Amino acid sequence: MRSPLLRRLGLASVLALALALFGLAPTATAVQAAPAELTFATDNTTTTPGGSVNLSMTITNNHTYDVWFVYQSIDPTYLTTQRPDLKYSFTGCTLATAEGAAPCSGTGPANLGGNYGATIPPGQSRTVTLTLSVAADSGCNGNIGFYSYFYAEFSDTTSLSGGPVYTPDTRVLCA
Repeated sequence: MRSPLLRRLGLASVLALALALFGLAPTATAVQAAPAELTFATDNTTTTPGGSVNLSMTITNNHTYDVWFVYQSIDPTYLTTQRPDLKYSFTGCTLATAEGAAPCSGTGPANLGGNYGATIPPGQSRTVTLTLSVAADSGCNGNIGFYSYFYAEFSDTTSLSGGPVYTPDTRVLCA
């Protein structure tokens, strides 16, 4: 004959085990987006000596506060610097606005952040397009690529540093 005490202990053990398993199971949480994100795109992945490619940089404010300030650098990748025959420069810069394209405040590898026209409200983004021109006497069959670091300050006095963020490579083809 079985003891009712053992039966109660068995039921309590099973119940305690089930509660422990469910209580210790990881809970599902949503992945938080970065407060600000920098992305790159090009209008073409190839060009020839004498040609150009538009390199678009978009900073998106995923935070609940305004972006007040952005600093961004842009530098050639290591592989790009190893090809001294590749000759290129940034020859133009525009900021996409609601009224159309507006000239940037500067170009090149210096402070590109001022070009974004901060303040950037929550949920909005700004796109700056640099024109990458390849010299007519440039070498070919090589890739030109860049990497970037950025720093953003928000109106709640928080800040974010990001990078490196890599641009798509532009292949310089022989004509």
